[in-house]
Amino acid sequence: MAIVELPENVGVTKLDEVVSWCRKNSLWPMPYATACCGIELMATGASKHDIARFGAEVFRFSPRQCDLMIVAGRVVMKMMPVLQRIWQQMHEPKWCISMGACASTGGLFDTYSVVQGIDRFIPVDVYVPGCPPRPEQLIQSIVDLQEKIQQEGKIWGREFDAPSRQQPKRALQE
Repeated sequence: MAIVELPENVGVTKLDEVVSWCRKNSLWPMPYATACCGIELMATGASKHDIARFGAEVFRFSPRQCDLMIVAGRVVMKMMPVLQRIWQQMHEPKWCISMGACASTGGLFDTYSVVQGIDRFIPVDVYVPGCPPRPEQLIQSIVDLQEKIQQEGKIWGREFDAPSRQQPKRALQE
């Protein structure tokens, strides 16, 4: 077997790693922002914090163009079907960040009309704590999500068909 020397400008890697690298560095967020967390989400895209450094600056408002949903703020039961429809219209692979205490647990709104955690209805990959969370926390959650995407990604996306991602959410089982 002959050994072939490659030029200096040629690199060899696995195709799965290249696809995962592309996915993690080109996140297109779908903002679903309400109340005070929405202001912090907007501040993250501003020049001081500049989310563009992490490849996630292209905020789209069409679910068919997004692969990352950022739910920021409280979600009421009346809006939950809208949120679920937007989630279902997003193409796989897709991820979700729950930003703030209200989106993650209902926050201080322990009432019948406020959803006590969006993870009851859609799968959440990263939680951002705080009321409201700082833009730095959202940036850190995007970095954490990028690491997760790099580790789990396969070119055919079969990891998204895993039973853990396909199970009905708790609120739909109860």
